[in-house]
Amino acid sequence: MPGGRQPASGGREKGSGCIAMRLYLPEEWPHSRKRRSVAGVPKEVRFLRKWEIALEQLDDSLAWGVRQHVTLADAGYGDAREFRDGLRARGLHYQVGVQGTHKVWPPGARPAQPPKEKGKNGRPRTRCEAQGVKPWSIEELALQVPQEDFHTVTWREGSRGEQSSRFAAVRVHSAERHVHGAAPGQEEWLLIEWPKAQKAPTKYYLSSLPGDTPLKQLVRLAKLRWRVERNYQEMEAEVGLDHFEGRSWRGFHHHATLCMMAHGFLAPRRALFSPEADTLDAAPGAPPSSAFDTAPYRPLSSLPA
Repeated sequence: MPGGRQPASGGREKGSGCIAMRLYLPEEWPHSRKRRSVAGVPKEVRFLRKWEIALEQLDDSLAWGVRQHVTLADAGYGDAREFRDGLRARGLHYQVGVQGTHKVWPPGARPAQPPKEKGKNGRPRTRCEAQGVKPWSIEELALQVPQEDFHTVTWREGSRGEQSSRFAAVRVHSAERHVHGAAPGQEEWLLIEWPKAQKAPTKYYLSSLPGDTPLKQLVRLAKLRWRVERNYQEMEAEVGLDHFEGRSWRGFHHHATLCMMAHGFLAPRRALFSPEADTLDAAPGAPPSSAFDTAPYRPLSSLPA
C-alpha cells in the first residue's frame, strides 16, 4: 500500500515511546472503491492531511488519560497554521519547526484591522495593519536580529558529548494569509538557530510558551525531537516495524500495534538501565558497531513494582 506511517510519540529526556500510529493514505485512495476493497480500508476512513491525523491522535491520547505536555513537531506539521491553532484550541502548548518563508509581524508590532473611514462607501479594509511596519519573512527577520542577541546554548549530553549552537528568541505574531485578510496569530516565540560556522540561520521554531520562558528551555524542547526520530529508528531496527510486507489496512495496524507494544516494553528498561552506546548514539564518523559484540552479557533486572 502506498502512503506513509503517521506516528505519535510521548516522552521526556529520560525515556519516550510511540503511543499511536496510523497509515497515511494519499488523497486519491479514499475515493477509489476498488483500492479500498482490495486493501480492506474501513468505510469510515476518509482522507485526512497529516496534521489532521496528528490532531486526532492527540485527542485520542488525551481521552486515554495521557497528561498534557508541550507538543513537538517538525516543519511538516508546524508549517500548517491550522495545526498550531488546533493545539491552542485544545489548551496545548507547542514548539514546532517552521520554514523561513513564513511571514510574521516583527517584535513590537501591534497589527490590527483598520477602522472604517467615515464618509467612504464600499467594502471596509480587512487586511490588518501595524503602524510603520509590514510583515517580514522569518528569514528576513532573523538576519536583522542583532548578533549580540545570539547566545551559545548547550542542549544535550551523552555518548556524543555536549552539543551546542547559537540561538536567539524574539516575540512575534504570525502573518500567514495576511494579504487575504487573515487575522494575526497570537504572540509567540520565534526561536532562531544560527551556528557560528554558517553564513545564515539554519533552523526556525515557533513556540506558544509564555513570554518569560528562558532561552535554554526553548532550546531544550527544540532539540528534544531527536527522541522521536530515535523511537522510529529503534522500532524499525530492533522490533521489526519495517518488516511488514502485507497489503491490508488491518494487517499493517496489527503489525504496528505489536511493534509499539514491544517498544513500549523496552523503553522503560532503557530509561532505568542505560545500555551501552550503539550505532544510533555513535559519534559522527565512528565505525558502526554492535553493543552485543563489545559488551558482556548483563541481564536486566525486574521493573520496580
